[in-house]
Amino acid sequence: MVMSTGGPEYKHQDLTEPIIGIFYEVYNSLGFGFLEKVYENALALRLRKAGMTVVQQHPISVYFDGVIVGEFFADLLVEDAVILELKAAKEITEEHEAQLINYLKATKYEVGLILNFGRNPKVMRKAFDNHRKQLLRRSV
Repeated sequence: MVMSTGGPEYKHQDLTEPIIGIFYEVYNSLGFGFLEKVYENALALRLRKAGMTVVQQHPISVYFDGVIVGEFFADLLVEDAVILELKAAKEITEEHEAQLINYLKATKYEVGLILNFGRNPKVMRKAFDNHRKQLLRRSV
């Protein structure tokens, strides 16, 4: 499918586009240099003001052989559909990307954004289709 802007259409784009816009509003207001928690709280506040349902520090359980072997917390979960992983780093690293991909693999969620509030703001979108997750689980 093609959007009217001529670009491709992505899953949950109706959510990710306004989220990215709000990310830049928060960044432009606060700048860089705060701890991630400050950005988390500010972003959650602005997303809620925009009418979105936001859960902060959403728990993610990791299972191995049917047993919980770890628990992590996604910074923000928006509309029970998009995971937001916030960073206040010099740049987004492979480790940050792997962290978000693993959150997507471990949950029902298929779309996530890494939002970096570093010196140069950056957004990275990751997706992991639930169909692929089922195929991975069958092959183990």
